[in-house]
Amino acid sequence: MTSDYLKFYIDGAFVDPIEPRPLGVIDPATEEVFATISIGTGADVDRAVAAARAAFDSFSQTSREERLAFLEKLLEVYERRYEDVAQAISREMGSPIARARDSQAYAGLGHLKATIEAFKAFPFDEMRGGTLVTHEPVGVVGLITPWNWPLNQIMCKVAPAIGAGCTMVLKPSEIAPISGMVFAEIVDEIGLPKGVFNLVNGTGPEVGAAISSHPDIDMVSFTGSTRAGTDVARNAAATVKRVAQELGGKSANIVLPDADLEAAVTQGVKGCFGNTGQSCDAPTRMLVPADRHDEALEIARRAALSVRVGKPTDIETEIGPLVSQMQFDKVQGLIAAGIEEGATLVVGGTGKPEGLETGYYVKPTVFGNVKPGMRIEREEIFGPVLSIIPYDSIEQAIAIANDTPYGLAAYVQGTDVEQLRRVAARLRAGSIYLNYPDWDLFAPFGGYKQSGNGREYADFGLRDFMEIKGIVGYAA
Repeated sequence: MTSDYLKFYIDGAFVDPIEPRPLGVIDPATEEVFATISIGTGADVDRAVAAARAAFDSFSQTSREERLAFLEKLLEVYERRYEDVAQAISREMGSPIARARDSQAYAGLGHLKATIEAFKAFPFDEMRGGTLVTHEPVGVVGLITPWNWPLNQIMCKVAPAIGAGCTMVLKPSEIAPISGMVFAEIVDEIGLPKGVFNLVNGTGPEVGAAISSHPDIDMVSFTGSTRAGTDVARNAAATVKRVAQELGGKSANIVLPDADLEAAVTQGVKGCFGNTGQSCDAPTRMLVPADRHDEALEIARRAALSVRVGKPTDIETEIGPLVSQMQFDKVQGLIAAGIEEGATLVVGGTGKPEGLETGYYVKPTVFGNVKPGMRIEREEIFGPVLSIIPYDSIEQAIAIANDTPYGLAAYVQGTDVEQLRRVAARLRAGSIYLNYPDWDLFAPFGGYKQSGNGREYADFGLRDFMEIKGIVGYAA
């Protein structure tokens, strides 16, 4: 059974694309088409940008109270459509339904609540002597979001853009676009002025490029691969528009010598495998003391074998399929490379789990004796594959952790609080997590180096969508 989502959302209405170009959306658990969307063109982007540009002058002048009312209405409708969001995400990306509800759909809800709280307290105006420093909306913004955390990233961009007073054009991933269409239905219900929110589906090389290069778009906020991020920045350069990017990662997880090894390794395995390993900040490189390396491998083996792989509709499933054939092939190739390069295959390996021959399922995989420079240590795999690396000293562990082109996140486990803090201070990453803390929706999220620039979440996200103006002599 398929469903059609062939329209775009432009200027306050669901409209037909200028040119009919249908695309089937694959259910990764069955490898079959379950829905159809339309693929847009530059002409569709032009229409959406024109609507956003026309709406900007008036929407940018709305009061804080008016924009807060829109955000609170968005929260009300999102909560009512919560299960629809969860079901769409589970189907389009193969997320286990329990995770789709508790993590994926919840991420959109949590970020919206955090944005509302931050918005209420946000200091739009500040006097510095006789100068007024004020925050104003950056303008028309292009929002390009990925398939791996669909509503997390849509909400992290749309909610602060509304709060800032921007108008926008959103392009969700064409691989997992149905949750984005459900979100457009939610937005349609809250009564935003026409043209404030627009959605055009399509591919990165076509619609994404049209957004990032468009002369009437003032800023692009992009989440995705580092490779695609460089294309966005290149396309945006000609018009000197602001670019905010959250890109790839290869996050280190340093297990210090005084850590509880059983707990640290077990939680590290589960953290790496969460979302079927398809998270840019996943702790995919576990560094353990060399003299406890073999013990760590045994703990990791047991932890990996305890993870339930299965169909997304099964409430007990913890790991579902990867999102696509392309992703499956990439992960299989990197697992094979790890074996060929001489890493110790602790558990898992190439091929599909027994009984799951249909669907893009992979075996949860752990490698030991991984050496710096191996492909599985350097490249972002984006699957449930953990590399365990032995180290001889904390200095060496820090050096290995930082020896990566990425810098999105890092993790440190131990019992000496001061040592944890000293190590965290030396790690070159945007987010450091000590002893697997609870998720903090008010912490900044973004990366160093090739993991991007800019920061999302709460007030950090609001600031990304604002210009700073100084009015000198204001007090006079």
